[in-house]
Amino acid sequence: MTATDGPTSTPSSLLFVAEAAARLRRSPAQLYWMIQSGTAPKHAKIAGRIVFRESDIEEYIDAAFAEAG
Repeated sequence: MTATDGPTSTPSSLLFVAEAAARLRRSPAQLYWMIQSGTAPKHAKIAGRIVFRESDIEEYIDAAFAEAG
């Protein structure tokens, strides 16, 4: 198997709520509120913990800037 046989993209890192909140300059409590209200970035529950992909956080921020004009 060569290096070109594998997937073309590298997997993004997973962030826990506190880490994702820090990236968004929000408190973990605010991020939990965003999750409950449906306004948070894409997330999943893995092994009982809410996690975010780093790439989804970046897309969320980019979309906010695009929407702002």
